[in-house]
Amino acid sequence: MNNIAEKVILTGATGLVGEGVLLESLANSQIAEVLVVGRKTCGKTHPKLKELLVPSFFELHEVKEQLRGYDACFYCAGVSSAGMNEQDYGYITYDTTLAFAQTLLEINSSIAFCFISGSHTDSTEKGKIMWARVKGKTENALAKMGFETLYHFRPGLMKPTEGQQNVKGYYKVIGKMYGFFKLLFPNNVSTMKAVGQAMINSITKGYPKQILEVSDIKQLAKN
Repeated sequence: MNNIAEKVILTGATGLVGEGVLLESLANSQIAEVLVVGRKTCGKTHPKLKELLVPSFFELHEVKEQLRGYDACFYCAGVSSAGMNEQDYGYITYDTTLAFAQTLLEINSSIAFCFISGSHTDSTEKGKIMWARVKGKTENALAKMGFETLYHFRPGLMKPTEGQQNVKGYYKVIGKMYGFFKLLFPNNVSTMKAVGQAMINSITKGYPKQILEVSDIKQLAKN
C-alpha cells in the first residue's frame, strides 16, 4: 500500500463523473491535492482544491509549469454522444483527450493516467455503435502513448453521490431506483462513490487489469 498522499489532476469536474470523483478525492486522506483543469470553474472550495481555467485542452503550452509535480490524472471530461455525429464526438472524446494526455506525458513521463470510458466500449473500433467505437479508439490510442501506469474505467449506470449538483434528469431516476437496477443488472450498475474510490485505489494500490469493467470497479473500490 502506498502511504504517500498523491497529487492529482482532474478534468470534467462540472460533469456527473468528474464531480463525483472530485468529491471522493477531496474526502480521501491518500489524496493530498487536486488540481481541477477546465474551461469553467467547478464552483467548489476546499483546502486541497486548486483550479486552473484554460480556454482549450489544445492550448496548454502556456500553463505547462502549473501542471508539473502531479502523480496522476483522473480524466473524466467528456460529453454524451446523443445528437452528435462521429466527427464532432470524436473531436471531443478522441482528439481532445489525446492532446491533454500528450501534454501531461511530455511534462512528466511517470504520471499515471486514468481514463473514464464506458461500459460496452468497442475495442475493435469496428462495431455499429458510434460512441463505443470512438471510446475504443481512444482507449487503444492511449495504450500506445507510453504511460507507465494507465487504466481505462468502464462504468455503466451510476448512482450519484449525495450532494452532487451536476446530475441530469435520468441520473436522478437512477439514484432513486438504484436498488431496482442493481437487482436486475448487477454487472451494469455501481455507485458514483465506488467509481471515485476505485480510481483512487488504482493509483495508490494498483490493479492487475488495464481495462476495468463494472465488476472490477466494484472490486477495486473495496480494496
